[in-house]
Amino acid sequence: MWPMVQDSSPGDDEQLVLRLRPHWKVLIRAVVVAVLVVAVALLAVVMIPSGSAAAVERLVVAAVAILALMLWLMVPVLRWRTTTYELTTRRLRMREGIVTRFGRDIPLARISDVSFEKGPLDRLLGSGRLVVESPGEHGQIVLRDIPRVEFAQATLFRLVEEEQRRLDRNERNQP
Repeated sequence: MWPMVQDSSPGDDEQLVLRLRPHWKVLIRAVVVAVLVVAVALLAVVMIPSGSAAAVERLVVAAVAILALMLWLMVPVLRWRTTTYELTTRRLRMREGIVTRFGRDIPLARISDVSFEKGPLDRLLGSGRLVVESPGEHGQIVLRDIPRVEFAQATLFRLVEEEQRRLDRNERNQP
């Protein structure tokens, strides 16, 4: 089996500060649907009358239930596992996708504002939306379902300020 190739790692002058994936609450709907699929499949198996075709009918019900479980449970789990947000000392990296990978890197120097939003359920579960503003064509980036969003926002804000100070020092030291 071939080893998985990692996305480009941080450079020598760049260190990983925070690695996040969406909050586990994004999996709640998939788990509820999986429980319902299993309950309906068990009910269907019990309702099949005994007879010569009962074994085949039960096998069909089981196959349909397994297929439904794979679609309704595995796809959200894989999407959750393959979505990552990395905060380094120089950039914010976003990666997502199961089959086709999508990525976006935003240099910290380009970030103009960082804020968060938490609804009632988010407050209960400790998650929220991180809103990152950057000048340019994309403007505002909203990262949904971020665990410990207040900590992530404070860390990102601190790193943006440190990067600005570093750039200002470099500009002053230039001839």
